[in-house]
Amino acid sequence: MAGKRDYYEVLGVAKNASADEIKKAYRKLALQYHPDRNPGNKEAEEKFKEAAEAYGVLSDPQRRQQYDQFGFEGMNGGGVGGFGSGGMSMDDIFSMFGDVFGGRGGGFGGFEDLFGGGRRRGRPDPNAPERGSDMEMELDIDFDEAIFGSKRTIDLDCPDACPACHGSGAAEGSKRVTCPTCHGQGAIVGGSGFFQIRQTCPKCNGSGSVIEKPCRTCGGSGRVRGRHKVELRIPRGVGDGTRLRLGGKGGGGLRGGEPGDLYVVLRVKDSDTFERDGLDLFVDVPVSLATAALGGSVEVPTPDGVATLKIPAGTPNGRVMRLKGKGVPSLRGGSPGDLTVRISVEVPQRISGDQRRALETFAAAFKDANYPLKQDFDARVKTFLSHKKKLEG
Repeated sequence: MAGKRDYYEVLGVAKNASADEIKKAYRKLALQYHPDRNPGNKEAEEKFKEAAEAYGVLSDPQRRQQYDQFGFEGMNGGGVGGFGSGGMSMDDIFSMFGDVFGGRGGGFGGFEDLFGGGRRRGRPDPNAPERGSDMEMELDIDFDEAIFGSKRTIDLDCPDACPACHGSGAAEGSKRVTCPTCHGQGAIVGGSGFFQIRQTCPKCNGSGSVIEKPCRTCGGSGRVRGRHKVELRIPRGVGDGTRLRLGGKGGGGLRGGEPGDLYVVLRVKDSDTFERDGLDLFVDVPVSLATAALGGSVEVPTPDGVATLKIPAGTPNGRVMRLKGKGVPSLRGGSPGDLTVRISVEVPQRISGDQRRALETFAAAFKDANYPLKQDFDARVKTFLSHKKKLEG
């Protein structure tokens, strides 16, 4: 490794320099010795490569640690490839370090903007088919539709390929020609001297060509607005926010390109009977005082139909009972959720004379019956009042 300069010396930074300091130092040297600024200067080119090699090691934490520990020998083998083994071409340097000047890799990136030169990336063929745009819409559906599934017909307003020019944007007999502003380059160079900036051509938007005579129907855009009826199948078990894809139902393509896709986002309305949490359902079922006391059965609605639920004698108000597998069907084919039933003991609001007398007889008969909740409550009230008396006395 004789003759190679220390990487920190090359960049002119201290060995404890931060990443930002290293990047700033490299940027300064890259601008100073860039080949576009020093055409034909071999010494400048070598210094440019030397600075790039140093930056390539010191900007990478793993390589930098290896270099700090083993020096140049640490750059040859040992699993950490260095610049010293095999060297680097100018394309390698531009590809790896263009990000320092705002580039995106694989090309000169920011160097091209700074120096107005360098290689250009290939532009897409302006006459090639172009896929249509994807579209998204929201659709309100009822709670029951989300549970049972349904079919909907959607009126859709979307861009279609122009029928007059078949999406080419050119009038009959017309064609695309080389852009007179950028001469087919797709970009124009502004500024003068050393600093020049390449910008997308405003005439052709970077395509390098323009239409001789635009289509009168679409104004040269290749698209017109169209209205379509789209059939949508809503599967069982969808939830609020479910996104359904309809392939090929989006915007029309250009020049024979395939249409885009339509995405329908479902917004599920609340139910007046159920509450939902994922695949689980919750429902309040009212039962009479007699049913709660003596036991019986009630009918409960489920996604599979009506289920019969047995009510044990002495069921208190608010008791929770679970029907496994009677919740929302799984959209992905898994097991359905559960249905949780909350018992709500209902007291009649209006009673006849005979009913009143019957209740009075009932009350008298059950005056000394076992009411564990009431007994517990009475005990807590008694303790509370006892504490009150002690504190006040």
